[in-house]
Amino acid sequence: MEGGNQSAISEFILLGFSDQPEQQRLLFFLFLFMYLVTGLGNLLIMLAISSDPRLHTPMYFFLSNLSLVDICFTSTTIPKMLNNHITKNRTIPYAWCLTQVFFNIWFAGIDSILLAAMAYDRYVAICTPLHYSTIMTPRVCAFLVLVSWFWAYTNSLTHTILLTHLSFCGHNEIPHFFCDLSPLLKLACSDTYINELMVYTVGAPTVFLPFLGILISYGYIFMAVMKISSVSGKQKVFSTCGSHLTVVCLFYGTIIGVYFSPTSTHTAQKDTAATVMYTVVTPMLNPFIYSLRNKDMKGALRILVTRKPGFRI
Repeated sequence: MEGGNQSAISEFILLGFSDQPEQQRLLFFLFLFMYLVTGLGNLLIMLAISSDPRLHTPMYFFLSNLSLVDICFTSTTIPKMLNNHITKNRTIPYAWCLTQVFFNIWFAGIDSILLAAMAYDRYVAICTPLHYSTIMTPRVCAFLVLVSWFWAYTNSLTHTILLTHLSFCGHNEIPHFFCDLSPLLKLACSDTYINELMVYTVGAPTVFLPFLGILISYGYIFMAVMKISSVSGKQKVFSTCGSHLTVVCLFYGTIIGVYFSPTSTHTAQKDTAATVMYTVVTPMLNPFIYSLRNKDMKGALRILVTRKPGFRI
């Protein structure tokens, strides 16, 4: 492909997980199952929240947005991987590859910032409950969601534009199931210093600043919980925060390990496994994590799935 980046490569080859036919079939059905569960689970969460007036609160507003982003997130990578398996064609055009990088980074960034917004919501609800309704107004919630989309968009666009200036002139096999930033930088035959610098100066704040905000929020929440004398009161607070903390650990633990750990510790197998956790497994588990430990959500889902056909939401 000729262009501003003087690249001699017009397509890449996604190696995926395995060359063994038996393992490929197993992985195909496994990822198809996870994709369908992710889509259905997150869609049910969104429908339950929109149809139940009791769930029209900031916490569930953020959760419905998180569910929407998770559906988009998994749709960025899994359909192409499934198509590669069906067609037996592992190639992906250069432009499609960069598009996949863009949307993957974008939706991952939105997830990161939304998780921080949810932590802030829990901090306000637990530490300043009397001022909750005046602080977490619909306008503030909408603003936080818009910030998450725009901030993540700017970060993703920066990395994608910088990728177009790299040259790919030799090896074009990506040891991954989708086009990701890290393996693409390893394939480049031109200087990637600026790209790697931007990972730490532009990309890192999209992960670490929200993560720091989550840590600070839960620090204050923990101190507030310690002042509660009753055991039942403490358990109630922890139950409302436990689901969110579980998702935070799964998401940030793997994404930091892939992108912000020393490159000397990386292997294709470890990076791929960690990436599967935050791009596929976490979005699939979110509906279960947030619904199984939440009585209001379970009630709304029960009403939704048992509602008679023709009932208007």
